[in-house]
Amino acid sequence: MKHVRYELKNVRILDPVRRVDQVGSLFLEDGRMAAALSGEPDQAMDCAGLVAAPGLVDMHVHLRDPGQTHKEDLFTACKAAAAGGVTSLLAMPNTAPPMDSPELVRDLLARAREADATVYTAACVTRGIRGQELTDFAALKAAGAIALSDDGKPVGRSSCLLEALERAKELGLTLTAHCEDLDLASGGLMNQGEVSRRLGLKGVPRAAEDCGVAREIAAAASLGARVHICHVSTRGSVALIREAKARGVAVTAETCPHYLLLTDQALESMDADFRMNPPLGDEADRQALLEGLADGTLDAISTDHAPHTPEEKADFITAPNGSIGMETSLAAVLTALTGRLGLGQIMEKMSANPARILNIPGGSLEPGVPGDVVLFDPARKWTVDPDKLHGRSKNTPFKGMELTGRVVMTFSRGRLVYRLDQN
Repeated sequence: MKHVRYELKNVRILDPVRRVDQVGSLFLEDGRMAAALSGEPDQAMDCAGLVAAPGLVDMHVHLRDPGQTHKEDLFTACKAAAAGGVTSLLAMPNTAPPMDSPELVRDLLARAREADATVYTAACVTRGIRGQELTDFAALKAAGAIALSDDGKPVGRSSCLLEALERAKELGLTLTAHCEDLDLASGGLMNQGEVSRRLGLKGVPRAAEDCGVAREIAAAASLGARVHICHVSTRGSVALIREAKARGVAVTAETCPHYLLLTDQALESMDADFRMNPPLGDEADRQALLEGLADGTLDAISTDHAPHTPEEKADFITAPNGSIGMETSLAAVLTALTGRLGLGQIMEKMSANPARILNIPGGSLEPGVPGDVVLFDPARKWTVDPDKLHGRSKNTPFKGMELTGRVVMTFSRGRLVYRLDQN
């Protein structure tokens, strides 16, 4: 495939790895970033007023592929990713069947080669995500898996978790942990608090997440192993992770845009698009997450992109948890964090740090790296219309909300995969 030579002129270049923040020209050639072009550009674009940053790395995405492609598949997901500036994503393995064999890993990665974003995948920690018997980590890594997770559930037996962390450490794989005490959370539809009491609904106590986080930290600390904590939502979890980091535990953690902009007050509407796991917390939880991002306790922002059909989300009580998020992630984060974190810090959380945690290319605009770039207008306001989003499912918690910051163009591996004025 012939690559187009691009010159992006008069653009604000933001590279969190090299600490670059300056206006100038950015070059893409042969699918990579370039210090200069070998000839005249095929396309020269005046990008005055726009920011060019490394493409976003979303380390928590549910593709629903294989098995539930009526909700999403890897190609529709990657179109949504491109529209949100996401150029690399980590697919979670709780598919149907679960991603617990080398054959499934190879098949997904082979099919993803022509998608509008680079797809990486996590493989299951345990066979069938049943929490009992470990998968063959070495074979899964050889097939192309870069991480391990039983996402959607915690690893069931603690002895199994300890063995998994030890094997992951030996193989250099990242274990990403869904932290939840299933007994405490059982039957809960939302955060346990004032709103759940007012609605007369069973709530999930914060201790359900906090106990899970404490277990994962204790297991990793006992082995000197690394662990990554998924979708942090409570103030208790932030405190546990902060304390663990202070004593040298190799723990990293992510939170999600919906926890930064929304609280459980949104569930007063009984709209299932606001139901997710872990559930939206209260304002004190939200503020703790914002502080955790600002002080470095929380390393990354991912989406936990979880597509569901309108029919599934129609009834609040029976609906599955989860919301989509890739196309709105940058705008939601800019809306939540502008004034608290600088743009360079935001790009660290959404690009450089996830790439570092997963040990994959990304997070920089240095010459020679893959040509993954997001161009955005940080001041442009827009209202989220689910019908205009690019993925197959429309269950966004930001519907009707005005956000500040709009992706204008996305380049994946040097290819222009999204342009706002053509969509």
